[in-house]
Amino acid sequence: MTTFLTFTILGLVLGSVYAIAASGLVLTYNTSGIFNFAHGAQAMLGTFLYWQLTYGWGWPMWLSLVVVVGVVGPAMGAILHALIMKGLRDTADVTKIVVTVAILLGMLYLSQWIWHPEEARIMEMFFGSGAKIEFAGVVIRVHEIICLVVAAAIAVGLRLLFTRSRVGVVMRGAVDDPDLLRLNGHNPDRVAALSWAMGGALAVLAGVLITPIGGGALEANALTLLVIDAFAAAMFGRLRSIPRTFVGAMVLGMTATYVMAYFPTDWTWSGNFRVSLPMIILFVVLIVLPQDRLRGAAIRTRERYRVPTVRKAAVWGAVLVAVVFLLTLLMEETSVTTFALGMTFAIIALSLTVLTGYAGELNLAPLSFGAVATIVAFHFGVSGTGLAARLTLWGILLAVLVTAVVGGLVALPALRLRGLYLALATMAFGVFLSTMVLRDTVEHTLFGRTFSIFPNGTLIVPPLKIGPLDLRDPETFLLTATALFSLIAVGLVALRGSGYGRRLAAMKDSPAAAAMLGQNLVKLKFGVFMISAAIAGLGGVLMASASGSVAGENFAVMASLGLVMLTVVGGIGYISGALFGGLMSGVGFTIMVGTFNDLAAATPAMETIYKSLGQLAMVATALIGMGVGKNPSGTVHDIIEGYRSLRKAKPVLIGGAVAEAVLYVLTLTGVIGNWWFAILSACLGMMLPVFGKMIMPEAVLSEEELARRRSTPLELAGIDEPYTEELRRRLDRELGLPPGVDRAPRVPAPRAAEEGDVHVVA
Repeated sequence: MTTFLTFTILGLVLGSVYAIAASGLVLTYNTSGIFNFAHGAQAMLGTFLYWQLTYGWGWPMWLSLVVVVGVVGPAMGAILHALIMKGLRDTADVTKIVVTVAILLGMLYLSQWIWHPEEARIMEMFFGSGAKIEFAGVVIRVHEIICLVVAAAIAVGLRLLFTRSRVGVVMRGAVDDPDLLRLNGHNPDRVAALSWAMGGALAVLAGVLITPIGGGALEANALTLLVIDAFAAAMFGRLRSIPRTFVGAMVLGMTATYVMAYFPTDWTWSGNFRVSLPMIILFVVLIVLPQDRLRGAAIRTRERYRVPTVRKAAVWGAVLVAVVFLLTLLMEETSVTTFALGMTFAIIALSLTVLTGYAGELNLAPLSFGAVATIVAFHFGVSGTGLAARLTLWGILLAVLVTAVVGGLVALPALRLRGLYLALATMAFGVFLSTMVLRDTVEHTLFGRTFSIFPNGTLIVPPLKIGPLDLRDPETFLLTATALFSLIAVGLVALRGSGYGRRLAAMKDSPAAAAMLGQNLVKLKFGVFMISAAIAGLGGVLMASASGSVAGENFAVMASLGLVMLTVVGGIGYISGALFGGLMSGVGFTIMVGTFNDLAAATPAMETIYKSLGQLAMVATALIGMGVGKNPSGTVHDIIEGYRSLRKAKPVLIGGAVAEAVLYVLTLTGVIGNWWFAILSACLGMMLPVFGKMIMPEAVLSEEELARRRSTPLELAGIDEPYTEELRRRLDRELGLPPGVDRAPRVPAPRAAEEGDVHVVA
């Protein structure tokens, strides 16, 4: 009985902290319609700041708590809303999700920049671990009592806020009908900012309370995921009901502690199961709870994508292979290997193009499907041992087939999910795979055969060899991966132009309309999920082979979130967006950090500055993701539109090609280095549309832009050109004055001379 009471109280304490964190999610979602994936990162950042104030600078505990929870937490929430969240109206679900994911990653990079991950930081409970009382033979610490009391107070307070106060009613109406709220004299943005401030405070409070309970040192990724466990409690209340959210949090907390207490100790997987339990519950809750009805496209989103023809896609694929071949002549072997790794990530990113860009379905764990394929290829697709070991073609095909089946099995219970719910379901699958499967390093016996899923925590995957094609050579591997990317890309473009692709586009645009036209949405979702999983599986096997060996961290959910974010930044509906996202995710971070580290090692006097610049580059990458709300079609869309305007300015295009060829020859002959070639090529690519507007404006600019250039600014009217009747009418239009009114200056008529006038005669 004592054991039961002990773990029940511990579960209630853990559930109370989950409830505090989940209530912040419910609060922000109810007033803005945005699910804050960065909620755990806010808690993590606030907790690190609390540690710095209390343990680093020696502030009193109560003062640090007031500053962090009462000032910093609300300020974080209010600033996020003011700068980012309120600009996400009329964007697709994927854009809203990716922006908050970018904030999550940015906060992670920022915390690792300020607080070095290798330094141990321990937080004690309030009033110390020795402050405790005994109840029914169970020892309860004061810190745990505080958690229970604070959670109960927040539950009652939020319930009263939403049901008994005018502010609460206004908060609930802010997302339901903001226009009606304005007609009643309220400002929806101000209400949403208040809720985001409150949500930030609750997130930080949850982080500060839960860290001493879990024990161990502060670690940014672990603390972020620990608070993300509260997602299950928030979904239990369907992001609406505070009471159901608190009930779900208590069930979540007590289930986790009961597993720890009553599972047999000889079950080697029980520890991983306990860590994975919140994500399992999240997946089950998403499947069981009733979903919203199908809706049509009530709001037209701002995303716009152009799909090329198959012929153009094939031409650009051949150009890509040729460009990569020319680049291999400039790069060293290590750089070629790194580039090949990035190309395998680009193949994985193609799975997002077909699933999200074409079909509108979300997957936040693409690398998890790559992990499934890698495990299958390692166990069943390797022939030979030692240096003679090779990956077989049949092993890759089997891995891709199994991954497609797994993708279908994951999608099968989630077929009724859409938008945010589907994103959370795939994220739950990714976290479960990372914490349950990829951590399973012990041996198991099944049907008389002993095996280990992830032996020693590392999988060694040799390169592929098919007849004369041996991918052990880095250049051959890179060109093969590039050719595979191009072939898959052309196939996806052909798929998009087919009848099946048009049905996917119709489902993305309006599921209700597609269903009314007789489309089977279940079959469409099931098929596109299997296609996407197969592509991700192929990319995952090639990524493992390019690396030589992979660990569970290579497939972590944070890496998947980074890949999704960068692919959306590039343009989730473009093949080139997948290329951008894959290269940036696979090699971009490595190159940036490695370059600044090399500079720091070469110049010890500037070591601190160069390392800080490397960390700043990581944070800046996340900042780019935060800007997706203002440019939801992606960076590639802007680049394509800029170059599309140069079609009539062929001399500019020819000049740019000649300049690039000169840079290549200078690099090939050793006159300039590879880095100068990369920097100058990037500058040329970005500035060529600008040069076109400067050199040949008549061929590049539209008629409206040319007219604006030719017209005289109003402040120079009558100075740079004569004051004409047309100019006067233009001034009237700009000033909003009614036409036809005579506004010429009136000069008084000369009067006749009268008696008494004085005349001065020179």
